Amino acid sequence: MTHKSKITTLLAILALILAGCEKSRQRDEGVGLLDTEQRKAELLRQIDGKYESPRAHYELGRLYHRDGLWSKAEASYRVAISFDPVLWDAESGLVKLFQDKGDAAKASSSAQAAMDRASYSAAASLGLAKAFQKDYLDEWALKCHGQALQLAPDSAEVYKHIGYYYLSKRDNARAEANLRRSFSLNPYQPEVAGELGRMGIIVQVPRLEVKPKDQQAAAPPSK
Repeated sequence: MTHKSKITTLLAILALILAGCEKSRQRDEGVGLLDTEQRKAELLRQIDGKYESPRAHYELGRLYHRDGLWSKAEASYRVAISFDPVLWDAESGLVKLFQDKGDAAKASSSAQAAMDRASYSAAASLGLAKAFQKDYLDEWALKCHGQALQLAPDSAEVYKHIGYYYLSKRDNARAEANLRRSFSLNPYQPEVAGELGRMGIIVQVPRLEVKPKDQQAAAPPSK
């Protein structure tokens, strides 16, 4: 076989491989599209049977959002929020939607409105922070952390959540500072102690003292 024929054969083989990869990709995309459409149909049936289902509206909104159907996604998110004002995932989804559309002003105003609704408690603020974090809205997640600290400045739970947030961002210095503070406020947290231990900081969870029960009930008074 000549050098030229070898090159021709190799190119033919390469073309066949690329064609096979393209067909496989198209087949996978087709399956994914079919699954998405089937899920949309399932959710629409659920909503038809029980319209006041916030989770169904939210999940449908996520699918519309992913497909770039902005108006349908926004409508679904808003219906979900109307039925469950503390469905923080839907609040975050709405902010992310405006961000993805390139409408920074609406994204900001929607995020601030959600924070205002969550301002009644530290737990609610943390719930919204988690939703923002899942949607990679870190700026607003951090603002929610600040709001939670203002509402509960001595909460071990708030500091723990913030510590885990920084751990997920691989910011070990801030993670350590917040986890240490959490542990100092409540040393009965073995999971926090374990996380600090993995950082090389040895702490000890106090043992709970269990008082022994009376071995014998008091004798009844004699008649």
